[in-house]
Amino acid sequence: MALLKRIKKAAFEGGGLVLFDAVQEAMKAEKVLKKADYPVRLVAPPPELRRGCDLAVEINLVEQPGVERLLKRDKVDFVEVRPVRADAPGILEIVRVTDYGEWVMVKAANMKLTYEKKTGIIVNTSGGGCPDIPHMHAALLGRRVEEAPRPAELGYTLCALMLDRALEESVSLRKGGE
Repeated sequence: MALLKRIKKAAFEGGGLVLFDAVQEAMKAEKVLKKADYPVRLVAPPPELRRGCDLAVEINLVEQPGVERLLKRDKVDFVEVRPVRADAPGILEIVRVTDYGEWVMVKAANMKLTYEKKTGIIVNTSGGGCPDIPHMHAALLGRRVEEAPRPAELGYTLCALMLDRALEESVSLRKGGE
């Protein structure tokens, strides 16, 4: 399984950013494109490319015509697709992992989820400023990452999406993923 993940990651070359005016449209685009099996990932675009939204969807640029057609068909509002180098300065990975010995903190944008390595039990969540954070914190705290409810199903904000990404990465790490 880990080998298959590495092969899929290697096949993703990027090269293009779909830019949006609204976070909800970026989230919708990612969902639509993944459902159609396009290799995509949410990223934070460089400040000079932001169009009112702090998220963009990175795509393989060679797939731009199909991506645009699909987004238009599914009525996803996007501003434009811009070519960018995969190593362009300013494009930020949304998820970062920090190992604190007994604990692992997974940060997705401004949301953080910390779990105990030995048991996988979530010991803390923090960050953001969205109104659904207390509800998500209460639902996740004390649960194993593999058994915790998905924040994207508990809330409707960017904070919920980012905490969901942190949980998703935590589950992958616990399963031995990268």
